[in-house]
Amino acid sequence: MIDIEALRRIALSFPEAAEGPHADKTAFRVGKKIFATMNIKEGRATVKLSPADQDIFCTFDSAVIYPVPNKWGKQGWTHVNLQAVKEEMLAELLKVAYCEVAPKHLAALVTFE
Repeated sequence: MIDIEALRRIALSFPEAAEGPHADKTAFRVGKKIFATMNIKEGRATVKLSPADQDIFCTFDSAVIYPVPNKWGKQGWTHVNLQAVKEEMLAELLKVAYCEVAPKHLAALVTFE
């Protein structure tokens, strides 16, 4: 299980990432673009992936990572069950989501193992 502080720590570790409100959720942005939201009440995060990355991550376990079930999901928005995801997987999801929306010069600063 991932606690909220772990998600926050990972999301804010990226260059120029910022936290702020978004409707009834907390959003993580780079510039004005959201790369992840956190829904504390429902125990999940939602990340912005490319459709190709969404397909790859969703093959892991559909109880842990799954597309948002509407038109947003078709655009790559993907739910992550914070009760079931491991911290390493969440970190990779957040990296990919950040790089999906960040300006190229900032995305280039993120390293993948």
